[in-house]
Amino acid sequence: MIKQPAYLKKGDKIAIVCPASRLPSGIESAISLFQQWGLVVLIGQTVTAAHHQFAGEDALRTADLQEHLDDPEIRAIIAGRGGYGTIRIIDDLDFSAFTENPKWIVGFSDITVLLSHVYARFGIQSIHAQMPYTFEDATPRSLESLRKNLFGEEISYQISNDSPGNDTGLPNRPGTANGILIGGNLTLLVMLQGSESEMDYTDKILFIEDIGERPAAIDRMMRMLKRAGKLARLKGLIVGAFNELPVEKIPFGQSPGEVIWEVVKEYDYPVCFNFPVGHIEDNRAMRVGKHTSLHIPENTVSLTTFA
Repeated sequence: MIKQPAYLKKGDKIAIVCPASRLPSGIESAISLFQQWGLVVLIGQTVTAAHHQFAGEDALRTADLQEHLDDPEIRAIIAGRGGYGTIRIIDDLDFSAFTENPKWIVGFSDITVLLSHVYARFGIQSIHAQMPYTFEDATPRSLESLRKNLFGEEISYQISNDSPGNDTGLPNRPGTANGILIGGNLTLLVMLQGSESEMDYTDKILFIEDIGERPAAIDRMMRMLKRAGKLARLKGLIVGAFNELPVEKIPFGQSPGEVIWEVVKEYDYPVCFNFPVGHIEDNRAMRVGKHTSLHIPENTVSLTTFA
């Protein structure tokens, strides 16, 4: 049974913590925006902590996240940033209080580990969305999509496939799918395979994104998922941003979109490219674990989740 944390209301408390990498700069603008939304913002110890590239040693990051998972007054936990490090602490966390009193967990990139874990283990929804570190560069639409998800307003995205940044040159595969939305950073999703944090892909609508990965690496990961039987059982696929590609001495010969299409073209479910999700300014909030409707008529995409 899927559990949905209570939607936020003005006066609710939220916490900002950093389960992975350290923050290289302040997040005052993000705190101010949360306060404008009427929320009370608590700041975890890890927001100002540093240990090499991490937001404090593993023990501190574990304790900071655990404190806010256990606190019944906290209604949402917002990851300050991603980076790397969540997988180092995930098995040391106790989710017993969290499962009794679910709250929203928000983040993307490395935070895919947390989003996937709470859905795979406990059937609890979470929000893949902008984090305080990315707020200053975020589009108003992406931040508003986070607010709507937190406060329980209906979400409906209408996206054109020919918007700037589409690297595929490929049309979407039209179709309609209804199912539970799962996904996140492709590297992290692959890294979680075979663990208790691995989500069930059967009859799901999957969204994927990544940053800084060579087309060859994307090809390897997609083929791993295919060989594991994950891609054949989907109801739909949403391809987000695959950006900041490394310069290759010998080109792979395909863009990320072309790589992905070659792997999934034999299936008959709808596929869309260039969806605004990932390490981009217009990173729209996506509800992991939520029943979602995906409609793709030719080169447009409609994605709707209902409160």
